[in-house]
Amino acid sequence: MLRLAMLSFWHVHALGYARQAQEHPDTTLVAAWDEVPDRGRSEAERLGIAFHERLDDLLGRDDVDGVIVDTPTNLHPEVIGAAARAGKHVFTEKVLALTSRECHEILTEVEKSGVTLMLSLPRLYHGYTQAICEVLDSGQLGELALVRTRLSHGGAVQDWLPAHFYDPEQCGGGALIDLGCHPMYLARLFLGRMPESVTATYGYLTNRAVEDNAVAVLRCPNGTLGVVEAGFATTRSPFSIEIHGTLGSLCYGTPDAKLFVRSPAHDDGNSWVELPVPQNRPSPFDQWVTHIQEGTTPSQNIELGLDLTRLMEAANRSAATERAVRIDSIET
Repeated sequence: MLRLAMLSFWHVHALGYARQAQEHPDTTLVAAWDEVPDRGRSEAERLGIAFHERLDDLLGRDDVDGVIVDTPTNLHPEVIGAAARAGKHVFTEKVLALTSRECHEILTEVEKSGVTLMLSLPRLYHGYTQAICEVLDSGQLGELALVRTRLSHGGAVQDWLPAHFYDPEQCGGGALIDLGCHPMYLARLFLGRMPESVTATYGYLTNRAVEDNAVAVLRCPNGTLGVVEAGFATTRSPFSIEIHGTLGSLCYGTPDAKLFVRSPAHDDGNSWVELPVPQNRPSPFDQWVTHIQEGTTPSQNIELGLDLTRLMEAANRSAATERAVRIDSIET
């Protein structure tokens, strides 16, 4: 049985991860810490677990094997680094850190300690992602021309996001670095390579300190483009994926959660054909537990997590300077 601790309840997903830890047959939740003690104490009491005001006290416990990190993103290097040095396995919300340099500092501590780190990148493991990758791997769409991914909700106009999600210091940005992480890592996956540059533009429809409307264009050396869209200000926008190639096209979620392809490999390209979507793979949390038990490393998860931060760092820099930013200019 793996004994886990919650490190902060700052993130909107924190209580969901706490429930996963309590419901998984091979894990139990034993303790919590929070950078806001009153919040942490209240949530720990509700969960029926011990609360520690000092992070070092929690990390010094012999009966804590791993931690779930849901602190503000700007605290990830400090908190994850401390957990790794204490020999605790780490499951964390995306992004791993706000800069590529900080990501590599975290990974250095993780590798030194030999603990298992995994990021919550859940859409990597959804059934539609598996089905889309199979189509791309088969070459049925020909050479890729455009990958478009979009995810948006109405949190800013419906006012249900917590106020601290608009704090640029804690979050490192707004809609793109939070919700846009998902379409960004999917675009990177589907492109099959790291883009050479990013051009991003941000909108501020609700006048928050961070963007609530964002588009990033990823350019690959061969001319393939990726378009990543995210927002906090659209209440009916479906999660959607479009992939277009020289031989065919693929669409998911436009608007229904169904996958369609049109290419010579499907009905000679004469019509759109619906493809079956397999069941989701185990959740990132479940996979993290399995990796700890089996002593394996979630290499793809970490690699895409590193690429995700580089892309977000480039997008933020691009939006601030109003120019394209080359990926090789991002410090690692």
